[in-house]
Amino acid sequence: MALTIYDSMAREKRVFEPADPDRVTMYVCGPTVYSYAHIGNARSAVAFDLLYRVLRARYGADHVVYARNITDIDDKIIKAAQETGDPIDAITKKFAEIYRADMGALGVIRPDLEPKATGHVGPMISMMERLIEKGAAYAAEGHVLFSVDAYAEYGKLSGADRDEMIAGARVEVAPYKKSPADFVLWKPSKEGEPGWDSPWGRGRPGWHLECSVMIASELGETIDIHGGGQDLRFPHHENEIAQSACAHDGAPLARYWMHNGFLRMGADKMSKSLGNIVLAHDLLKDWHGEVVRWALLSAHYRQPLEWTEELLKQSKKQLDRFYRLLGEIPFTEETGAAPDSIMLALEDDLNTPEAFAGLHELRDIAGQVEGDAKQKAISRLRDAGRLMGFFNEDPVEWKKFGVSIEDRSVLDKKVSEYDEARKNKNYQKSDQLRAEITMEYPVSIETTGGVTNWVFKPKTDSES
Repeated sequence: MALTIYDSMAREKRVFEPADPDRVTMYVCGPTVYSYAHIGNARSAVAFDLLYRVLRARYGADHVVYARNITDIDDKIIKAAQETGDPIDAITKKFAEIYRADMGALGVIRPDLEPKATGHVGPMISMMERLIEKGAAYAAEGHVLFSVDAYAEYGKLSGADRDEMIAGARVEVAPYKKSPADFVLWKPSKEGEPGWDSPWGRGRPGWHLECSVMIASELGETIDIHGGGQDLRFPHHENEIAQSACAHDGAPLARYWMHNGFLRMGADKMSKSLGNIVLAHDLLKDWHGEVVRWALLSAHYRQPLEWTEELLKQSKKQLDRFYRLLGEIPFTEETGAAPDSIMLALEDDLNTPEAFAGLHELRDIAGQVEGDAKQKAISRLRDAGRLMGFFNEDPVEWKKFGVSIEDRSVLDKKVSEYDEARKNKNYQKSDQLRAEITMEYPVSIETTGGVTNWVFKPKTDSES
């Protein structure tokens, strides 16, 4: 079956045909590293991580090049530095590392390339010079601006009327602009702000320009897939398309455009203005990364996703059922090819609801057979889940998530004493130890196959 993806530009599903099957290229807009990533940012990272996994499975890991940028110069970063008194490079380094760790906990594979905006200022200046030479940009009062009138297809991606787009995006109307729609490629740096020397004075690049240049520098003028959140279609991606096409003699920036849907908190879209932001970093303190990932992939990536505590609870219950079965065979990090049923679902525009149904079917099959057939069925289930970024935890360790590292060592010792007393038929001592353990810690004690372990079980959890 062919791989099909929904192309936001064409507004329909299209068969994916890379320009070069030996070098499939994908770029996704990454984080602006001034604070923690929220769960909406994580949805984009997880959705395109899944696409990356599917592309690698189809074309081979050595034939897919995935770039996700780091925006490390931005008004928000400068504001954070001013408010905290910390150097900008310390802030960006800190939150870039936190972002990588948090996304890694969600099963997101590190991209092949991770370009930083500050590492591409020279090529940005070169692109602006080229745009000015072609009449697509102009300098004014220390700024360089892109002239939207120079690109006839401006607005094709978002499909909205230009005046409506400008009003919706609250585009700044400045006296140095020839048209209100023109957007900034370069801006002067104020006293105390970071800046670079340029033909237009000391300044810094605009956000839209950064991505166009990093794509061209790292992947080429035209890439196969460009992805990001639905909120980036306008103005960010629209502006990228215009400036890149004008700089590269009309060459398209991307052959396919993909956008993931919004997260909703009840009736509202998650947004800072509403104060309903949920940070991925905070969620990972209470929930295993695979639980959060399962919740994020539970709806089709293009559809809105209602984010609730109940969604997380149901996701954990689903994974608990899988891990109970996976625990019946030895844990291994080796992975084989995923079953065709899972690949077929995912190659249909990342149809995760159908893929999840396929996982449940594989689990049911594994639960109905015995012996070698069961071993093979569970292995197939594990391979299917791992393609999607699941089942990477040792089933024994899975049951322990939620208990601190310090408490784990204490519990291991107490359970060992309990097990020893039980084996010696000192039931009074074993009963006493069991009572102490389960009253003091949110765990239960299980003995499976002659091996006794403690299992995390919150006292408020009614699951049997």
